[in-house]
Parts: sequence; C-alpha cells; structure tokens
Amino acid sequence: MQNISRQELEAMNEQRHEDFVLINVLPQEDFNQAHIRTSVNIPLEQDDFTRLVEKVAGDKDRKVVVYCANFDCPVSGKAAEKLEQAGFSRVYDYEGGTEDWKKHH
Repeated sequence: MQNISRQELEAMNEQRHEDFVLINVLPQEDFNQAHIRTSVNIPLEQDDFTRLVEKVAGDKDRKVVVYCANFDCPVSGKAAEKLEQAGFSRVYDYEGGTEDWKKHH
C-alpha cells in the first residue's frame, strides 16, 4: 500500500485520466452525507468487502484508491491492508479523505 496526496489524486483524475477506482470505505450513512464525486461506496464493514471491490475494479491488478473521512480516520488504512492481503497489487490510501478534498474543491 502507498499513501497518496490530494494533489496526486487530482492529477490522476483530472490531468492524466488514469484508470483507477476511487472507493469510500465508510458506512453508507457517512457516504450519503459527504463523499468525493467520482467515488463509489463499499463499506469496509461489509462481510464481502474484498469481493465487492474486485467486482467493481474488474481485477486485482487495477489501481484502487481508498479513502475515508479525514487524516484521523483509520478505516482507509485498514481497508488498504485488507485488499493487499486479498491479493490486490496496486492499492493506494488517500489519508486526507473527504474532509481534505472538500476543503480544496
């Protein structure tokens, strides 16, 4: 797992138009309140979390960026570890999360 900054995520999304999946790993209620526009919601707490991510990503070699609420939220780091343990090879953690993104957009 690698950490990714807001600037790197913006460049991947807006400048390079990279092929990746952006996943909010918080519960649906939190996602409904605030999230990054291009993201999908797959809560870490779901039993079939890794299977759902693989379904959305298409395969385990596609770049996956996970995020949660803010720098203090540990959920995205746990999600990234779980994905790597499940065999995903290109996992990134956007630690700033929704709060950091919204501050600059």
